[in-house]
Amino acid sequence: MSFKPTSVPDLYGDQNNTNGTECPEDNWEWLHTSQPVYTLLISVLGIVFNVFVLMVFCLHKKACTVAEIYLSNLAAADLVLVSCLPFWAVNVSNGFNWTFGLFMCKVVNLGIKMNVYCSIYFLVLISIDRYVALVHTMSHGRMRRPKYAKLGCLLMWGFGLLMSIPTLVFREEEYFPDFGVNACFLKYPNQTVALLCDGMLIVFGFIIPILIISFCTVKIIQALKIQAVERFSAEKTEQKATTLMMVVLLAFLICWVPFHIVTILDVLLRADVLRGCHLTNVLEICNQIFSYLGFFNSVLNPILYVIVGKNFRKKVWELFKQWSIKRTTASESTRSHLSSTLKTVL
Repeated sequence: MSFKPTSVPDLYGDQNNTNGTECPEDNWEWLHTSQPVYTLLISVLGIVFNVFVLMVFCLHKKACTVAEIYLSNLAAADLVLVSCLPFWAVNVSNGFNWTFGLFMCKVVNLGIKMNVYCSIYFLVLISIDRYVALVHTMSHGRMRRPKYAKLGCLLMWGFGLLMSIPTLVFREEEYFPDFGVNACFLKYPNQTVALLCDGMLIVFGFIIPILIISFCTVKIIQALKIQAVERFSAEKTEQKATTLMMVVLLAFLICWVPFHIVTILDVLLRADVLRGCHLTNVLEICNQIFSYLGFFNSVLNPILYVIVGKNFRKKVWELFKQWSIKRTTASESTRSHLSSTLKTVL
């Protein structure tokens, strides 16, 4: 036997798995070789891209709109995730031998779990914002204010932290002498607590936000159709923001829905509603593939901002011009100062 906790960080499931079940052991050697490389690649690209997005939103001379406040917080949540993944890449490459201590064991996985909750709820806020802007156009001026958007984001960060408390409580570092590894894993006290925590993830991290997003999306599409029939054109800024929101939302669903489906099936399997070694092995493999597909979303979002977001590209161009003017002004000031200094000396 080999120590085989799931190589995916704290997303779901009891990772205290030493393969003590009746199912035959699969070969997981491919995880130790290919997965760390993929994880580090996601981390590097994600850090560079999301830092770039945050710089554009934060350093631009114009204040962020409500939609941009939500997108910047989404980029911050993605940055938290990709900053934590290198620790797990090292852990997998070491054969799940955790070398960073108990504190980092809890904090790294806390950051990853917070992204799962915060990212989808920032999309909920974006969906509600588009819904108010296009469906309730008469009242959106009062409701869509930057201070309310910032307060909403702060509440979502707090909610993500609250829902991630089980990670702080149940994440443990323990040495397994039979396998020679010091593992960082989820150690639930019993199966009931494990199923409860997984159920919270399914309900609050998937079902509820997806229902809200779906309602807003349907209403937005209906409003756009009515505007097209009546030949009424909304503000171009609102249309561009809505297009970007739809694309970002679609990318999120493509990347994360498979993971949540596997989560539901895994809970049913551990609750003995579903059974079978073949299903167990399939879900473990799908767990790896779909979890890292979800992590790729943190790299994809900044790319979508550039490709689809016309206003974002405009901000980038204006920011580059702003920096160029500052450099030119600073250079001219330096030359003028040197010239006056030389005249004084001579």
